[in-house]
Amino acid sequence: MIAILVACFSTLAVGQQAAAPQQRGTPLDRIVAIVGTRPILASQLEEELVQLQAQGRALPADSAGRAGLRRQILDEMIELELLVQQAQRDTAVKVTEQEVLDQVEQSYQNVRKQFNSDAEFRDQLRTARFGSVEEWRRWLADEQRRALYSRRLIEAQKQRGNLRPIPPSDTQMREFWEQNKAQQPRRPATVSFRQVVIKPQPDSVARARARQVAESLVVELRRGADFAGAAKRFSADSASAVQGGELGWFRRGAMVKEFEDVAFSLRPGVVSDVVATPFGYHIIKVERTQPAEILARHILIEPEVSPEQVAIARRLADSVRTALARGASFDSLARLHADTQEPKLAEEAPITQLPPDYQQLLASDTTIGLKPVVTVGADTPRPKFVILQITARHSEGELTYDEAKVRIRDALGEQLAIRHYIDQLRRQTYIDVRL
Repeated sequence: MIAILVACFSTLAVGQQAAAPQQRGTPLDRIVAIVGTRPILASQLEEELVQLQAQGRALPADSAGRAGLRRQILDEMIELELLVQQAQRDTAVKVTEQEVLDQVEQSYQNVRKQFNSDAEFRDQLRTARFGSVEEWRRWLADEQRRALYSRRLIEAQKQRGNLRPIPPSDTQMREFWEQNKAQQPRRPATVSFRQVVIKPQPDSVARARARQVAESLVVELRRGADFAGAAKRFSADSASAVQGGELGWFRRGAMVKEFEDVAFSLRPGVVSDVVATPFGYHIIKVERTQPAEILARHILIEPEVSPEQVAIARRLADSVRTALARGASFDSLARLHADTQEPKLAEEAPITQLPPDYQQLLASDTTIGLKPVVTVGADTPRPKFVILQITARHSEGELTYDEAKVRIRDALGEQLAIRHYIDQLRRQTYIDVRL
């Protein structure tokens, strides 16, 4: 419904042409719409048409069809402009230039690595009618900035309770289904289950040793040791360790509470005290902040788990499975023994997206009910033991309306709320369409 261009170059890498800002010496533009005090130019509208072609969409062959498509695209551009202008008036919506530059740089790096040489990269830019890399980066910065403003405004309105989903009618849901069912993928083979995941826990000696290591690292870091280098050497979080502990930008709700409470209270550049979470002991350093978001690094020191603790966890998993087989309450056992960081229920989970150990079991056992204890990560120092009870299975097939109905309701409900909000902005804003 709302066309927001957040990256311009993904299609260029495969040799498609995209439009660029008007070059010197070309005829003067004309205004096709005014939103508030800002004009939308004919060249900008043509850029959007070229983008559609670059994405593989065939344009109507007849003049009436092309005129209708232009009007549809212009309406979407007007909607985006309404959102951007409202975001710029809203004091709670912030987009920093550094944030825009970071995204542009990330886009540049992602695109540049698709080409074998600078010459090939610049040739593609010229094909796309950009005079230089800097011209493309300036154009992309403006697109990124506008997209960020519109998204932040929608997020702010949701947080204020002003964009509550509007329940769609059955007719609207059916129309949406009929218009989009041809593009729906086949329903994958799925399984529903409940589980109790038991992880071996480090003993008190291992926890004390890990905390001591973390505290000694804090001392060294506060004396000036390189945080990124220490993360690469010592952090047990392999995903972030290779990036020097980099976690990227995140908001509240992305990390466990103990971690967030400390991270969001730190000033940039300050090394935290040791922070204990269910994962181990963390050292946190915030790099930059912006409204409601921080850019941070961390080091995770994970207590070792002894073979004895693994054996204890295995025996516990066996006993929980036996209790379930004898009719004990799943909820009670899960409350007592399940790892709190693992989900207890899964509905219609695609089998191919489950861990390999789950897939292996489900490939050989297609029945419903309680399964043997599944060992995940058997060859690692920290295996998990899963008591799995299958409640339903569905084979691969065509997706039906009834199966998609909940997702359709959720998606349409949000779209209708945004549409209502944009309609309010339209009524409050001067709009002059000259197409």
